[in-house]
Amino acid sequence: MASSMGWRRKAKGLGLAIALIAFCSAANSAYTAPVSMAIGGSTSQPIGHYDFCKIHAAECSIRSSDSEPEQMTGKLLREISAVNLSVNARVKPMSDMDNYGKEEWWAYPDNGFGDCEDYALEKRRELNSLGIAIANLLMTVVRKPDGEGHAVLTVRTDKGDFILDNLVDKVRLWNQTPYRYLKRQASDNTGRWVSILAGEEKLVSAVK
Repeated sequence: MASSMGWRRKAKGLGLAIALIAFCSAANSAYTAPVSMAIGGSTSQPIGHYDFCKIHAAECSIRSSDSEPEQMTGKLLREISAVNLSVNARVKPMSDMDNYGKEEWWAYPDNGFGDCEDYALEKRRELNSLGIAIANLLMTVVRKPDGEGHAVLTVRTDKGDFILDNLVDKVRLWNQTPYRYLKRQASDNTGRWVSILAGEEKLVSAVK
């Protein structure tokens, strides 16, 4: 009888251990699973990007028939992290009005100064020069928790959408940021913008 009870206790303990391992594995998988934004239809182009395209027309007329996400590797993560850190350190923050004498002016920060979209444009340019497809380097408009508009660069990968932000030196998955995502460039057309579905909108879409 004692031997039988001991076996039962061991079996129960083994069962709990297996369940714990399974739970931890599932939690870890959920954490590392690819997480990408849900994209809606075409939406309005930001006025700053519209004016940028009048000057850099060739950059806003790129069509990508094969717009597969970039393969996330250790090399790619090092590259996007290095560029994010480097541009954040080199470019000094300055408002469009102080820098260019006008509001909502998107430009490369060649003079060493810029605001959020200028940082993002420079990161996009540098990463593209490293061989990352322009279809996977997307200017993105978000809203900060305080309601202020903000721009970041989204790098589209097979492991999710990663965000390069002038306010944060660490590259993060988009769902690890505190922002509400509004719209971004389309991956198949650099001159077109698409909406980004928020969590509530995803639920509504699923019900329809």
